Amino acid sequence: MFNNLYVEKYRPTKLDDLVLSDNNRKFFESIEDEIPNLLFVGTPGLGKTTLARILVNDVLKCQYLYINASDENGIDTIRSKVVSFSQTMSLDGKLKVVILDEADGITIEGQRALRNTMEEYSSRTRFILTANYKHRIIPAIQSRTQSFDLNPPIDDVVKRIVSIVKQEGIKIEDNQKTNLVNLIKQNYPDIRKIINAVQKASVKGNFSVDVSLDSKEIVERIHNKIIAKDIINLRKYLIENENEFQGDYHNLMKQYLNFIYEINSSNTFDDNKKREYILVLSEHMYKDVFVLDKEINAFACWYALSKI
Repeated sequence: MFNNLYVEKYRPTKLDDLVLSDNNRKFFESIEDEIPNLLFVGTPGLGKTTLARILVNDVLKCQYLYINASDENGIDTIRSKVVSFSQTMSLDGKLKVVILDEADGITIEGQRALRNTMEEYSSRTRFILTANYKHRIIPAIQSRTQSFDLNPPIDDVVKRIVSIVKQEGIKIEDNQKTNLVNLIKQNYPDIRKIINAVQKASVKGNFSVDVSLDSKEIVERIHNKIIAKDIINLRKYLIENENEFQGDYHNLMKQYLNFIYEINSSNTFDDNKKREYILVLSEHMYKDVFVLDKEINAFACWYALSKI
């Protein structure tokens, strides 16, 4: 559809290009030739992997091994590739780095082996882990890493998107400026998704999109139908109103999770039930990263919740 994807064209190549909180930026800018083991946490699209690559390529300029742990997530990968890389010294005497992308996909057995590897080769190798869900990383690894939540300030995200719009020469009519801000808020903090949405809405050089941020009604309707165990009509309602949430079932689950966090406990919805809902929602949001059909995963979630 596009000859030049904005997400690739504007992918950061140095620290200055990244959208980071002030505290995170100060830390990463202070790095010279050595780092602790790092754990980057946050939803997809924040730039966790990009930051890891910038650190090894642009800041440390070190020898590194990259592994997509969602594909290679077993103990054999740790025992073969990671150990083999970690046990030798680098040619220039610098610390080597292992990047384990989506490390929350590594099996428990694999994570235990990783913990031992991190300790055994700490004199010559550091580890950078990225994770969508921190609770999926075992405590023994969390305690051996310095963790960073990479959710960026929304004002800085707006500035980044406006900068891209200006560089691309995209025209925005006055009646569309609010829609641009709403689109950013609706997809925040997923910067990658925001950039893709902006490009999709600007095919002819003019930004035009109809964004409704009033999702409270949809979320409340979801909750009421789950409580009533009316899953068939819930599915029908969401299919008929997909345009209202742009068919983004992951974001819809996230909004519903926030709704559950904020809901007041009652006789019919006590703290125990609230905890069970949060666990089920978190589980399906985690699965959503790997499944192809987001709609089916979302409705499996609604169905599981209706059984609580």
